[in-house]
Order: sequence, then C-alpha cells, then structure tokens
Amino acid sequence: MSLKNAMTADFLRSAYGGESMAHMRYLIWGENAQKDGYPNIGRLFKAIAYAEWCHAKNHFNVLKEQVGDNTVAAGGVFGNTNIIENLQGAINGELHEVEQMYPVYLETAKFQEEKDAQRSFHFALEAEKIHAEMFKNAQNSAKEGKDIGNETIYICPVCGFTEIGDNVEKCPVCGAKKELFKSF
Repeated sequence: MSLKNAMTADFLRSAYGGESMAHMRYLIWGENAQKDGYPNIGRLFKAIAYAEWCHAKNHFNVLKEQVGDNTVAAGGVFGNTNIIENLQGAINGELHEVEQMYPVYLETAKFQEEKDAQRSFHFALEAEKIHAEMFKNAQNSAKEGKDIGNETIYICPVCGFTEIGDNVEKCPVCGAKKELFKSF
C-alpha cells in the first residue's frame, strides 16, 4: 500500500529521523555508562537503541515508495555528560514522543486512513511509554550511585516492545512470538 497523504509521509520522515538519532545517541550513552561503572544501565541503553532502530526501520519501510531526497527535520537531544544528565535526556526524548509527537502523528494517520503508518506509529508509541519508565527507574538508581539489576532485557524486533525479565510468551503489542525477541 502506498501513502496517499503528504502530511503522513512528512510525519513518517520526521519520526524516522528522530528514531535514527535516538538509536545512535543511546549507543553512545550506553558506552559512556559502561565506562562510568554502570554496565547494566549501559546495556539498557543498548537494548533500547535496538528498539529505536526497529521503529526507524518500520517508518522507513512504510515510506518505501516515497523515493527521493528529503530534508528531515526531527528533534534531537544532544550532549554526552554524565549518567544522570544522559538519562534525563533520554527521559525527555521519550516523554516528548509519548505526550506530543506520536499521539499527533497517529491521529493524523488515522484521519488520513493510512493503515501502515498507523501501525508503525502505534508500535513506537507503545514502546516509548515503556522506555520512559525504564529510563526513570535507571536514573533513580544512578542518583543513588547504583547500577540497575542484571536481568535480561528483551526487545521485540517487530514493534520494539521492551521488557526486563522473561515475563511474556508473545508480544502484547504486535503478537510476535517470544522466540523472535532479541535479548541483551
């Protein structure tokens, strides 16, 4: 199915840009966290970076017939300071997506009857809610000078759903089987 509406296509491009930047930023912050003595928070950043890559890939794939160069404007958090500030940057970015960006993008895709875009935006929105909470919990631990636990982090490769520990048999967002999940 090809996109019919320019606004939804623009929102997909913006979301692709933002998710791509989040992917890279989280990889950098994860490396920084490990160097600073927080290996499990570093692993959390790397796991969520993979989820952001899944979102970027989904948005990119919906745009498959939108061939050509485009300037992509997307909000991006910059800086690499300390674990507390980096986690705050992650929290702020995730909350922006949950409270402002994805609700608007999703409603626009619904209004414009863009089913593939709706699915892609829905998947990202649901995962970002989880990511914001995970980053808040990690920040609370880091504020006490502690790392988070070393439980395995699982990411659904279809929608980016993220969980700590082996708690589900299939993805509650997209229905993918647990065997497909990537573990960190």
